[in-house]
Amino acid sequence: MRSRFLMAVMAAAVSLPASAAEFKWANNGDVRAMDPYTLNETVQNSLLANIYEGLVRRNKQLQIEPALATNWEKLSNTVWRFHLRPGVKWQDGTPFTASDVVFTFKRIESKSSQLADTVASVKEIRKVDDLTVDVETKGPDPLLLSELVSMVVMSEAWCNANNSQEPAIVGTNENAALRTAMGTGPFRLVSREADRRTIMEKNPTWWDKAEHNLDRFEFDVIASDPTRVAALLSGEVDMIYSVPIQDMQRIAADPKLKLIQGPELRTIYLGMDQSRDELLKSSVKGKNPLKDKRVREAFTLAIDEDLITKVVMRGQARPTYELFGEGNGGFNAALNKRPKADPAKAKALLAEAGYPNGFSITLDCPNDRYVNDEAICTAIASMMAKVGVKVEVYARTKTKFFAEVGYPRYETSFYLLGWTPDTYDAHNALKQLIETRGVNGGGLGNDGGYSNKDVDADIEAMATELDPVKRQAEVDDAMRRVQEDYGSIPLHQQTIVWAAKKNVDIVQPADNRIFMRWVNVH
Repeated sequence: MRSRFLMAVMAAAVSLPASAAEFKWANNGDVRAMDPYTLNETVQNSLLANIYEGLVRRNKQLQIEPALATNWEKLSNTVWRFHLRPGVKWQDGTPFTASDVVFTFKRIESKSSQLADTVASVKEIRKVDDLTVDVETKGPDPLLLSELVSMVVMSEAWCNANNSQEPAIVGTNENAALRTAMGTGPFRLVSREADRRTIMEKNPTWWDKAEHNLDRFEFDVIASDPTRVAALLSGEVDMIYSVPIQDMQRIAADPKLKLIQGPELRTIYLGMDQSRDELLKSSVKGKNPLKDKRVREAFTLAIDEDLITKVVMRGQARPTYELFGEGNGGFNAALNKRPKADPAKAKALLAEAGYPNGFSITLDCPNDRYVNDEAICTAIASMMAKVGVKVEVYARTKTKFFAEVGYPRYETSFYLLGWTPDTYDAHNALKQLIETRGVNGGGLGNDGGYSNKDVDADIEAMATELDPVKRQAEVDDAMRRVQEDYGSIPLHQQTIVWAAKKNVDIVQPADNRIFMRWVNVH
């Protein structure tokens, strides 16, 4: 397999025109799979957006614009008609039609899909003719267009021919869509070696006018921070993401390089298992201490996020207390004020709950996904120790972390995650991370199993509320209830930091996604 991969790369390199523009970038972790419905995660979503496209997409200002649909109109409060782009070809030369859209909707809402939440409001997608589909929602949906950005379309014929009618669950079963891909987008897959590199080349039959000048790009996985930075400094790669905070000054001082920075919409937060009767990873046997609100409050008060922001993040973050940070719809600064760390009160709450000597628990953490993710977990462990809770940090690569902590296994007791709402709206975060699992298709990302019927009601109400004042009240009520329950522990919004050669022009959206269709190398 390794030999075939190397031969493919060598053959592709030989055929590359002398004037071709190439781009190499490196990240500290790989994507989970080539199937867009195996994981709802920023790096995977943005890499696969080079191959797969939806009915709509976002422009450089994150506004909705046409993609595989040219235009649309509302036939009623619950029915939207989308007119599909004529002449679009799949990368195997077959025509894109309405049948592919209908097939894709069935695929994204299947039990094995990890993006079913994103279209939970959709009741049905119907084919009108080869270039027209009707999308019927379960009720009025003010966010439908934003939600449909996540539903990238896959070829019905290709999936059927490659035994990929439904997404495979990574680590459990297999299909061709995990390893290969075939879309309508600006690039097509040339070769892939998991946990090492993925190579794509320009799609010459893409329907849109290219704003990039790339013939090929290479995505490399370089887990080691020093090695990744060294690759940029030496010119081996054109860009790196993420950038170790401790190396920012060194990179900025290099005349050949530049830092690209901006605020991110993502919130880094902690989750707690509140569903099992006994924690999987704790010294407490026969019961679950995290079902006790006093224990969850103690965990919250033990953490000094101001110190994490200052020392661990070196100022490249801002503390938050809502699960959807500033810049997202529904954000309310009044509810974003964190309670001050109070170790003494935390210890008293633990004693009151029956744990005067604390207990031990494992904190699951990725070490190659968010800025200083393992260092954050280590700092939290130190803070928790001061109130008597012994935290063992279990950090590993994100591909293993997501497979264990996320759907469908949820094998965690205490975990660190980050979330950028796909719709840039509070409803997405609440629907995916907070709503009771299985309620109206929600809760796939609710890894801790939090459940509150009143919060569920707010989430469902805001999904169809067209009055902005009433909707904000529903968002605020839901978030306030979660905070009163100490249902999760939001930490901060990190700053996006990329580093690239000065001859690279690249667009950095606030959702931290990298789109090759906007990259130019001079």
